[in-house]
Amino acid sequence: MPVCPLDFRYGRAEMKETFDEENRLQRLLDVEAALSLAHAKVGNIKQDHADIIKKTASTRYVKLSRVQEIDAKINHEITALIRALSEQCGESGKYVHVGATSNDILDTAAALQIKDAIEIIQKDLAEFKKVLAERAREHRDTIMVGRTHGQYALPITFGLKVANYALEMHRQEQRLRECSARILVGKMSGAVGTGAGFGPKATEIQKAVMEELGLGVEEGPTQIVGRDRYVELMSVLTNIACSIEKFATEVRNLQRGELGEVSEPFDENNQVGSSTMAHKKNPVTAENVCGLARIVRGFMTPAFESAILWHERDLTNSSAERFFIPHSFILLDDMLAKMTKMYAGLVVNKEQMQRNLARAGSVIMAESVILALVGKGMGRQDAHELIRKCSMESQRACEDFKSYLMANKDVTGLLSEADIDAALDPRAYLGTTGQTVDNILKIVG
Repeated sequence: MPVCPLDFRYGRAEMKETFDEENRLQRLLDVEAALSLAHAKVGNIKQDHADIIKKTASTRYVKLSRVQEIDAKINHEITALIRALSEQCGESGKYVHVGATSNDILDTAAALQIKDAIEIIQKDLAEFKKVLAERAREHRDTIMVGRTHGQYALPITFGLKVANYALEMHRQEQRLRECSARILVGKMSGAVGTGAGFGPKATEIQKAVMEELGLGVEEGPTQIVGRDRYVELMSVLTNIACSIEKFATEVRNLQRGELGEVSEPFDENNQVGSSTMAHKKNPVTAENVCGLARIVRGFMTPAFESAILWHERDLTNSSAERFFIPHSFILLDDMLAKMTKMYAGLVVNKEQMQRNLARAGSVIMAESVILALVGKGMGRQDAHELIRKCSMESQRACEDFKSYLMANKDVTGLLSEADIDAALDPRAYLGTTGQTVDNILKIVG
């Protein structure tokens, strides 16, 4: 009976298959096959035996059910794998797993799975970045009010907001790519990392195995690959999850009834927003993504804890890694797919953005007036205090900011009404916004 929501609610097929038991078994067999080929390459066994092991190291011959049957009796999954593979190899079976320890196989197979998973995430990031760039280009000049501390700040464009998101995804792509070389490594160096079980050609065997599998080599092994590598991996994955939640939170905030500037795509013909409030259009995708992002970040703690092991290794990391590695990748892939679809179909209400900008009032242009006064010779600090008082008075009285400026002799002594109107024009105070968006679009491609 399924219990984990990944079994029936979250996750996409390709990423789930990367971490399912059948594929994991195949990756373990791939490592055993590569080991036999390496032994043949250095002359430890005949090539014929290696070829038979290579051919037989497939889930077509070595069945998961048989491995599980043996494991149930002996309580050791890699020995169960070795016995199941050896059964199918006939006389060549005696050369399976020679010199290796369990984690030579486990950690190297895990690297193969992680390699496949990273490739999927890289594709996800590229697709999401492309959508964000398209929306940034579309809304390069769509003016709206910017907010800091949840309060009206200065005018910006929606294009700038989304272009920054695209640039952040670009950096996440870089992080994942740059850390991959440190993460995608395997080991074939025996029980405590000395390589003694492989004899004098241990270094050559390890190199040959990793070349066959397309992985890097753990240069400083114990019985396992260094878990600082997994900490780095999880740090990048959780960083991506933070970015995703930030972008989703912005949609949730801008979709609030009192703002109404953007909204998730909503199928008005079929979709139900509430079981009782028939009018509701809730940001359910954004909320779903935010919740899943918190689960991914929650896995950061066991990743750190699993890097602290006794001596050359213990087994406290194993059970935790069976959770946090596949779950993090599956959830992150799911989240990125949802965000790509959501931002591609995001409803941007330009008219409401204009209304909210007007509702903010001309007082949000206080900085512009300060700088206009400075341009006419007033000291910056004096100008700031003067306009601060005018802005506070206008807000307290709920009256137009311009009228307070026009009534102040210190202001009108330097600025004409035309000067004040120009300073209060939000479209004239976007600075290099358009240029910034254009530059970002060049960077993200």
